[in-house]
Amino acid sequence: MFYTCAASCSDPDHDHGFSLASSAKTAKAATAKAAKSSSTKTAATTGVKSKSATAHIVKDRRGKSKVVDIHCHYLNPEVNKKTAHLNAAQYDPTVIFANDLTNQTNVKQMKTRAPKLMGIEERIQDMDRMGVDIQAVCPAPYHYFYFTEPKLGAELARDVNHGIAELVAKHPDRFVGLGSVPLQNAELAVKELEYCVKKLGMRGVEICTNVNGMNLTDPRLGLEKFFAKANELGTVIFMHPLGYTQGERLTNHYFNNVIGNPLETTVAVSHLILDGVVARNPKIKFIAAHGGGYIAHYWARMDHAWQARPDVRTVIKKKPSSYLEKFYFDTITFDPRMLKNLIDRYGAEHVLLGTDYPYDMGMDDPLGLIASVKGLPATQRRMIEGLNAMKLLKIKA
Repeated sequence: MFYTCAASCSDPDHDHGFSLASSAKTAKAATAKAAKSSSTKTAATTGVKSKSATAHIVKDRRGKSKVVDIHCHYLNPEVNKKTAHLNAAQYDPTVIFANDLTNQTNVKQMKTRAPKLMGIEERIQDMDRMGVDIQAVCPAPYHYFYFTEPKLGAELARDVNHGIAELVAKHPDRFVGLGSVPLQNAELAVKELEYCVKKLGMRGVEICTNVNGMNLTDPRLGLEKFFAKANELGTVIFMHPLGYTQGERLTNHYFNNVIGNPLETTVAVSHLILDGVVARNPKIKFIAAHGGGYIAHYWARMDHAWQARPDVRTVIKKKPSSYLEKFYFDTITFDPRMLKNLIDRYGAEHVLLGTDYPYDMGMDDPLGLIASVKGLPATQRRMIEGLNAMKLLKIKA
């Protein structure tokens, strides 16, 4: 999320202390500097060689399992510059449903976050500091571009994906990629999904929890064919919200992030389950961000409704929680007791270390949170820290 400003913003009232355009140049320069030491050469058209860009070492030279961050973002400075004229903030619920103080705070944090979000050098330094060996890099939610015309949306998704693939190719020992798809058009989304997985070697894709305010199961979108293709490919789909789309009551106290993000995930996951998408597509590996939102912790109410009311049993044949148990969840719960409940309910094999890097609502000490879970066996701790992600993302030695 780059919030209210485009990459070319120079408005003195915003008090950036820098221009986002110059920050993009700085990040690009740092990226180029870091890339000089890399022996990987990017292809002229795609920016990557699919296999070399995604082959990773599972263990270090001491035999210690790798730590993998499943939830972290990258904002492509070139795409940001290319789309500055679109004023994407006007479509962003986190900007629309926010008061002035929230928007000012978000702009201010970019003074320190922009190099982390758009570059490599500082990102790798932070990874080393946090004890993260590999990031599964996905687009910043600001770069969904579902609001554009389908052809442009597909072009921008391709640009975003090439940027991530190039990042991975330059540092194949530190990054794997999760791509983007233009969900405003199902046919183009299918095409880009196949390109991501088969041509760029991406390990999956990130999608928003809605498309321009429509549920992912809305018949107007026709996304059943997208989910069918994802099922055929056994795709990892990382679901990441961008605030709540009807957030009129969530404008103060950063509520459209604090409350809106987990609420948005809850609504999206509930539709995927109760509208039968999960049942029809059992090979998709869904990951629900931010600890799974509220639904991961208050699933029993949905089960009760399914048992008590015929209007809840219109599609699925089993209780909703049986489908929820197929999901994966990141560790971004901020409390060891909540994380323990997540582990106890869904099993350690369905929980993955995540940071939400580099945002201020992320986890700066993900290993410390996992280590603070009382009674967690060392085998389960290692699974959550990285082994689960290695298996899910097919990270091989």
